[in-house]
Amino acid sequence: MTDERRRERLRFRSWHRGTREMDLLLGSFADRHLPAFSPEQLDAYEAILQQTDPDLYDWITGKSALPTERDGEVMRMLVEHRYARSG
Repeated sequence: MTDERRRERLRFRSWHRGTREMDLLLGSFADRHLPAFSPEQLDAYEAILQQTDPDLYDWITGKSALPTERDGEVMRMLVEHRYARSG
């Protein structure tokens, strides 16, 4: 699979999580960052998307501490990301 196809698939998965809050957080993050991600960053983001919505939401909002094994460059970018409506 090409990196471009992976980006499309990851973007779709980001916007279709199942909860509106996570759709907005992950979808806007994907729109902003996926185009410039390296293959390694795509791997890391794909691993993030395998986590449950409640865990991700709690880590992103600071309701629970980010586990050491989940800490990395892309996760820190996601934690720092704030949803900003475009347009």
